[in-house]
Amino acid sequence: MSGFSIDLFGAPLLPGLEGADDILSADEEAALIARIDEQALSPFKFQGWEGKRLTTSFGWNYDFEKGTAARAAEIPDWLQAIKARAAAFARLPDGELVQALLIRYDPGAGIGWHRDRPIFEHVVGISLGVHAVMRFRRRIEKGFNRVSAPLAPRSIYHLSGEARYEWEHSIAEMEETRWSITFRSLSTRGRRELYIEPA
Repeated sequence: MSGFSIDLFGAPLLPGLEGADDILSADEEAALIARIDEQALSPFKFQGWEGKRLTTSFGWNYDFEKGTAARAAEIPDWLQAIKARAAAFARLPDGELVQALLIRYDPGAGIGWHRDRPIFEHVVGISLGVHAVMRFRRRIEKGFNRVSAPLAPRSIYHLSGEARYEWEHSIAEMEETRWSITFRSLSTRGRRELYIEPA
């Protein structure tokens, strides 16, 4: 597998950003896309605003309208094998990935600048369907530092440390339909707020 997390000179694009291509076969990708499209996807909502991307969560659901997390349906069996693969890539125990977020980006859908909610720690994403670019920015005295990482179909990325906490990320509006699966672990803060004993 080739990775996108290094530049032309072999240096990391960002500390805490890792990635690799071809984590799945084309047949596995097609099967996952079909499974995602079978789910009851609904528009992303944030403080009265409705986004174009369609989502559903398993394990834990974060309600951006209320700013709270709650238990969701268990991560289904059809996601378990790819969750284990994602955990292995991130060098995490499989059981630490407790949330699965499914997203379909129809044409015109993207995701704005953000950091993942602090109740979550590791973020492991799998990109499906078409190429996309994950953009990163960090505020400096005069503007922003910026970095871009290509997301090929069937690629995987892992955000931790600096890339996770010091940089925002976004994905521009898509011209073709794209799907993604994002797995997350809970942070120490998340375990405390959700009344879960530390692992």
